[in-house]
Amino acid sequence: MQRAHPLLVLLGICALALLSACGKNKNVDPPAELTDIKATINVDRVWDIGMEGEPKLRLGLGVSSDDVRAYAAGSDGEVAAFDIKNGKQIWRIKSRVRLAGGPGTGEGLVVVGGAYGDVVALDAASGGLKWRTRVNSEILAAPAIGPGVVVVRSVDGRLHGLSSADGKPLWTAEQQVPRLSLRGTGEPVIVGDLVICGFDNGKLLAINLKDGNDAWEAQVSPPSGRTELERLVDIDSAVHAAEDDIYAVSFQGRIARLARDTGQVWWSREVSSYRGLDTDEDGVYVSTADGEIVKIGRRTGVELWRSKVLAHRRLSAPAVMGKQVAVADLEGYVHWLDIETGTIVGRSKSGGDRVTAAPKLAGDTLLVLNDKGHLTAFRVTPRG
Repeated sequence: MQRAHPLLVLLGICALALLSACGKNKNVDPPAELTDIKATINVDRVWDIGMEGEPKLRLGLGVSSDDVRAYAAGSDGEVAAFDIKNGKQIWRIKSRVRLAGGPGTGEGLVVVGGAYGDVVALDAASGGLKWRTRVNSEILAAPAIGPGVVVVRSVDGRLHGLSSADGKPLWTAEQQVPRLSLRGTGEPVIVGDLVICGFDNGKLLAINLKDGNDAWEAQVSPPSGRTELERLVDIDSAVHAAEDDIYAVSFQGRIARLARDTGQVWWSREVSSYRGLDTDEDGVYVSTADGEIVKIGRRTGVELWRSKVLAHRRLSAPAVMGKQVAVADLEGYVHWLDIETGTIVGRSKSGGDRVTAAPKLAGDTLLVLNDKGHLTAFRVTPRG
């Protein structure tokens, strides 16, 4: 299978910027100006810390946690752990690998992936090296870790199941990669005895963790249009599991609710997103390619509200945090929206640079890593 030429990938990135910024008349829409808000929550910036690395190469690097420690990585190979309560550094190591994806956390491991296919597993408590191996292609998403297996998604359309004990290959699954795709990959997610991941062809694939056999395959967004740019339907964000359902969204495509055990589509509607979504008991929250935040009924698929006040601000994926949903933008601002109305009820700043990685909730703490490697922890409380 042939991967897209680097020029085509670059064109895809440019197309993404243009498609998300242009209206029907092709005029470029500037980012919405921030206006004063009536804050109804207190936002506390609890601690800040920095990671090393080149800011422009942080596409697949984010933050993860086990609700006790926060883990972050830099493109130069640095991986570190911090106490979530106060930001105190627990350990920091140099992996000597050009990192591009991760970290993923679970089963006592922290796993990161490299630009040249390296996979490095560290002890979560000490940072000590557990094992190191290599797959055949670049890794731009955090690995998923389950009982006995580490699942790695590489940019050539493959899922690799590796032994969590020593990194030896257990199985491989594959989906066809279109000639032109966005720069990025969907993050694998382990749900029960399955690992589920989105691909550049608009499909979801569910794999049995034990043996790597296909459980089901579902087309979330079929490619349509006459040109390769119009046919981009990449699923570049992680799916979300809620009870017996799976939720996924694609670029220039659709958001869908699927049955976890069969992949049957219960509902779908047109939404374009390359950042992703989050869920709570009642809703699905999506950051669209145009910088809008949309809430959709989890069971019905009906749009409940849509906020356009942050249009074209290149928003991160949303993160549900109690009665608010948080998103970060191109200037490092983090905005909290009321989950019932979509009104912005709180705002703070994280390091003053764009946030590409999805904010992560760890207990009552929101972890935000910006593109310069600046990690900030926030907590919110109601006013009055």
